[in-house]
Amino acid sequence: MPNDKLKNYLHLHFLVFIAGFTAILGELITIKAIPLVWFRMSIAGVLMFIYIKIRKIKLNVDSRLIFKFSIAGIIIALHWITFFESIKQSTISIALAMFSTGAFFASLIEPLFYKRRVIWYEILFGIIVIFGVWYITSSEFKYINGIVLGILSALFSSTFSVINGKLVERNSATVISFYEFISGVVFISIFILFFRGGFNSSFFNLPNSDWFYLFILASVCTAYAFIAAVHVMKQISPYTVVLTYNLEPIYGIVLAIILFPKAEKMSTEFYIGATLIISTVILNGILKNTRKRKVKTLQ
Repeated sequence: MPNDKLKNYLHLHFLVFIAGFTAILGELITIKAIPLVWFRMSIAGVLMFIYIKIRKIKLNVDSRLIFKFSIAGIIIALHWITFFESIKQSTISIALAMFSTGAFFASLIEPLFYKRRVIWYEILFGIIVIFGVWYITSSEFKYINGIVLGILSALFSSTFSVINGKLVERNSATVISFYEFISGVVFISIFILFFRGGFNSSFFNLPNSDWFYLFILASVCTAYAFIAAVHVMKQISPYTVVLTYNLEPIYGIVLAIILFPKAEKMSTEFYIGATLIISTVILNGILKNTRKRKVKTLQ
């Protein structure tokens, strides 16, 4: 049905818009990155648990799988912590531009997990991405901490995506997400207890605006986005989904410029570097999915 197809495409772009809006919320929320991610994963975990109970989804899984889910949960927690800290130590634009380098890391990590050769154009694109990062760094060196954290965030994100891609092949994405959120909360809680003096009343004493933004972040941008993405992937080809999600940095940077015009005003070199990185990511997605289609045709 044409109307159903259009609805699914619009839904997909809405999810990508939500992903870009996550960076905006990271700027609006005043607390530091570690407690921010703790609250995000805690609230999202509770909401996901309510959804699981309503849908009567079984949570029973093998203990070895729980261990794998936990590793993935720790990695996504580290991704979010470094991403939000990158925003707080630089700008939304810097964090999102560095986040785009994840495609380069994925091209190095995927061959290890899927036991395939590195494709020649992935090496070329990797060189272009490195040049784009260097070009941004040369003009925005004052944000070097944010740049490094953004690159680390991209590395964690790519690692998580590859691991999660393997896990989703044989397990429910909803159940996986629930265990990942819970393991992330446990991991951060242990860190806070041993290295940040533990939990106290001030930890939970947040401004009303922070509670509001945190709830939006955990509910709409996390729990809903995770569940809805699984539904969309069943209706639209993986090629379209992957390619559309590559637009996330563009949505986020445009939103940041509109909402924070003074703080997000960057140098010309930044926009040249960011364009190089994001264009490379999109082109990589097109070529990779074209290659997959050719392989399927020959089989």
